[in-house]
This record gives sequence, structure tokens and C-alpha cells, in this order.
Amino acid sequence: MDSETQRNKCAACYRQFNKKEHLVEHMRNSYHSAHEPMCGICGKRCRSFESLRDHLIGPLPKVECERVFRDHGCTICLTVLNSPNSLRVHQDRCQLSRGNNGVLHRFANMGIQDDLRIDSGKTRAVALACKMVGGGSDGSLDLCARVCIIDEYENILFHSYVKPQLPVTNYRYETTGVRPEYLRDAMPLRHVQRKIQDFLCNGEPIWKIRSRGGKAKILVGHGLEHDMKCLELEYPLVKIRDTAKYPPLMKTSKLSNSLKYLTKSYLGYDIQNGIQDPYDDCVATMRLYRRMRSQAHRTEDYPLATDSQNNNNFASWRQGELERMSPNELLAISRSDYYCWCLDSKDVA
Repeated sequence: MDSETQRNKCAACYRQFNKKEHLVEHMRNSYHSAHEPMCGICGKRCRSFESLRDHLIGPLPKVECERVFRDHGCTICLTVLNSPNSLRVHQDRCQLSRGNNGVLHRFANMGIQDDLRIDSGKTRAVALACKMVGGGSDGSLDLCARVCIIDEYENILFHSYVKPQLPVTNYRYETTGVRPEYLRDAMPLRHVQRKIQDFLCNGEPIWKIRSRGGKAKILVGHGLEHDMKCLELEYPLVKIRDTAKYPPLMKTSKLSNSLKYLTKSYLGYDIQNGIQDPYDDCVATMRLYRRMRSQAHRTEDYPLATDSQNNNNFASWRQGELERMSPNELLAISRSDYYCWCLDSKDVA
């Protein structure tokens, strides 16, 4: 490799360019950062964990990385360990099993459980999941019939069947397990919506809720936009952590993965077989959230490309200065275009 090409090699994804100006343009548009999934062998940064998986064990992996990963890598979280023994110990912790919260879980299947309280913040994040029955003439209109909320420790805070505002024309029993009698005296949708809204805001006016700090809860889920629409629930995007839209958990094509796929690939167990329980979905999304939140990334005062302090990092008027920088110096000023969930662990205000 000639020195000019090496000088124009991206320090994050290792892509090579013929001219320095092309590298600068790449860095301007790629938003490489310390928050991207990184190969523990060669140090390459990838846009998503799926891209990293392809790099390590995909159809066309990096040969040297694949060789090392075969003996030292965890196929679930893609971490590289120092020895085969360390790998075995790690995999025992990394491979999870389906959640079963004992008596609470069985009780939730029977009907209503309600521990939603305005509090001082015992749990900062909660996971929500719904199961839908069908409405409309062909039964294709999604109507929320069951909702579950858990805390960070997988304890059920709220579970209830929900009485839809429209007639149910398809109970979808094979996947929901919902029968007509379960909804006959169920909690009305508006009551459920108001109860959940008050709990999430936790005493804060919704218009005052900000991204960092405050008393409002972080809401975790998968496909939350759809669930919230069916619940007629409003909540600020800055407090939503959706595993369907989090870039590191998305496909290389930037489309969403199913929760079933994410749970199998990144937690190591199966869900959503036969009749589906919203509690299982809550547990899966909360575990994914906590696993992503626990990522150890370099601390930055202003981690987002949208932070005003980073507005001029790659400004066109700095082009000459940027072209004189080394690839590592360019990476050092590059920032993420998405909010990394590891930042939640640093938010103690």
C-alpha cells in the first residue's frame, strides 16, 4: 500500500481514498464516532452490530479476524475475550433465558396488576409492550387488547386487558390468547392511556420534559410508535428508546429487525412462539436496552453531531485545515448522528 493511500485511509471503517479531500467528505457524512460497534481484533468501526457480525463471521468475513474470533469471540454480544476459558465464563453470563417472574408473571396472565405510582425515581427506565386484536370489517385494524409495563429489574408494574373503543372482529387467539370474556369488563382504553401517561411523566408537565435529567421515565420498547398510537399515548421522543429504530440494532440496509430476531441474536433465546405474552416482549426489550446502555465508550463532553459546539467540526470553510489533519485527528473530532444509549448511564442529574 503506498503512503498516499495509507494517509487517506479512514481511521474508523478503514475505507481508502485516492485524495484527502475525498476522505474529509467521507468523514463529514459518515458520522463515525466512539459509539459505533467496534471489532475487538482489528479495531474497525461498523455502523451496526449486524455489520460487525458480517465482518467477523458473515459469508465474507475478514480472514484474520474470523480466525481469532473463532476461538476467542462471543457469538451473542461479539465481544473478544483473552482466552477460551474466559470466553466460557463470559458466555455463561451472556447467554440469557426467557424471563419468568414467578408468581407475578403468572398473576399477570390472569388479569389486572397495577403498581404504577408517581415516585421519586426508583426505576429510571420502564419497558412497555402491547398485544393487538383486530377491528374493522376484515379484522386488520390493530386494537390494543393487552398491555404490560415492567421496571429495569423485570418486575411487573402494570398489566391489564384493555377494552377497545371499536368492536373487535378478530381476536387473533392463536397469537394473542385473548378471548371475548377477557375484554368484557376490561379497563377502558382512555383509563389505561391516562394512567400510563401520568406514570411516565412522573409529576412533570409533558412540555417540560427534557432529554437529560428530570423525573420523567425513559420508555423502552420495540415499535413504540405503533403501540403508542394504539394506546393514544403521547410522549416526548427524547425519552423513548426503541429497539426497532436504534441504529446499532438495525439491519445493514437501515431497516428494522424484528424483536424475535434481536432476542435470538443478541440475548440468545427464543420468544414469540405460539401465544405471545407482552411480558416476554417487555423483558426482551429491557434486556436489549440494558445491554446497549452498558457499552463502555469514550466519554465526550458533547457527543452528538447536533450539539451546537460541534457545528463547525467539518464546516466547508475549514476544508484546507481538515485536509492537513491525519485520519486519527479527523476521527477525534467526528461525532455520532444518533443518541447512544450508553449516555443514559452517565445521566445522573
